[in-house]
Amino acid sequence: MTYLGIDIGTSGVKALLIDAHGKALGEASAPAVEPVRPRPGWSEQNPADWWTATLAAIDALKQSHARELAAVRGIGLSGHMHGATLLGENDAVLRPCILWNDGRSAAECAEMEAAFPGLRTVSGNIAMPGFTAPKIAWVRKHEPDIYRQIRKVLLPKAYVRLLLTGEHVEEMSDAAGTLWLDVARRDWSDELLAVTGLTREHMPRLVEGSAPAAQLKPALAARWGMSDAVVVAGGAGDNAAAACGIGAIRPGEGFVSLGTSGVLFVSNEKFSPNTEGAVHAFCHAIPDTWHQMGVILSATDSLNWLSRITGRKQAELSGAAEAGFKGPGETIFLPYLSGERTPHNNAHARGSFVGLSQSTDAAQLAQAVMEGVAFAMRDCQRVLADAGTRIDRLLAVGGGSRSALWLKLLATNLDMEIALPEDGDFGGALGAARLGLCAAEGASPQAIMSMPPIKAAIAPDSALSAAYSDQYARFRALYHPIEEARQ
Repeated sequence: MTYLGIDIGTSGVKALLIDAHGKALGEASAPAVEPVRPRPGWSEQNPADWWTATLAAIDALKQSHARELAAVRGIGLSGHMHGATLLGENDAVLRPCILWNDGRSAAECAEMEAAFPGLRTVSGNIAMPGFTAPKIAWVRKHEPDIYRQIRKVLLPKAYVRLLLTGEHVEEMSDAAGTLWLDVARRDWSDELLAVTGLTREHMPRLVEGSAPAAQLKPALAARWGMSDAVVVAGGAGDNAAAACGIGAIRPGEGFVSLGTSGVLFVSNEKFSPNTEGAVHAFCHAIPDTWHQMGVILSATDSLNWLSRITGRKQAELSGAAEAGFKGPGETIFLPYLSGERTPHNNAHARGSFVGLSQSTDAAQLAQAVMEGVAFAMRDCQRVLADAGTRIDRLLAVGGGSRSALWLKLLATNLDMEIALPEDGDFGGALGAARLGLCAAEGASPQAIMSMPPIKAAIAPDSALSAAYSDQYARFRALYHPIEEARQ
């Protein structure tokens, strides 16, 4: 028997087949039409693009791995979080999905917290523009005709599940990122929904991520050569799915992700919010488990930006920074190109270089960018500690983890060893496939979601610790003066 994980991203969809032992059997990807930015700070995407890419990815697996695909018993879904997919009558999409990195609803966040002073207590989180509920408040104010037609609000992967199964279902980790969930109780909150004028009727049914959610439509099963009884699991939001893929499901286990955004993730045995530090306190994708995240919006995306403006490839920039590295650089970079979540909760924050000189070159700018991201992750660690969280084991994932210098900067600034897994896919698609296995077979997540073999352990550089603590203090001191000067 085999199991299929589907990871829905904004840039495309990845489908991964595994066997009952978790071994990868085959994979395929398909691109999606890139999100659009109708105005500065906005980010939208057509939900039909996710479905087109999903069909293309699984059809490609049918071509390359027909026998293995035909043996699928369970499917799991992972997807980018927070997106507001608005459905009207007959599940018609009412407008492009407002994505996780859209910052238009800052005013609505303040209005929601004023309307319901208990919002942070119930949700465990600050109202942030990235979350789903403030987006609906924005639509109610600015697009009232659309708002009046809303019958269901789904997150991106739940929309794909709807087309796979015909049912409106969501799981706890993704639902926690809407700002409508009572995260401690793992249930929709009538009070939070009322702040945006919605009720439970507008919400999908809730399940745990490792539990069965629905069955694949017979027509799709026939298309891919499967049986008529394929279970679709609850699945997970992208970060919780990555944690399932890398085995970070026990208290104190975590990962640092250097992807487009940056994430410091740790599993918790109980609900542990820290709203003052803009920590994300969410349900995990498995029962009776929660997690916390510190999130920065521009990690490798900061290096992408530098690559665009210098005309040099990312690998070339990071390689030049590593070749010339001697310790903290003269230039400091604040990586707030798309605003920031943890710890500032400021959608209008912007990036800055400080300490430029005539001798500053592209390699030094690249080092400053990498250091700035490491300092931002250190900010995340600081506010997680303020919530009483201890991280016992940390693994590195994401494209940025291929840089030895970036890992060294992270280990030194976080003052803890970072484990680097052996080459392989430990992302959302694997986590989703593991959840599909659990749902189809009734298997224990603790038995299925082991950690991968480790090929290297990156230790902090004690010779640089004091210098980086001094530089981090300078980094922290810059945010408020620069933001005040921008007002």
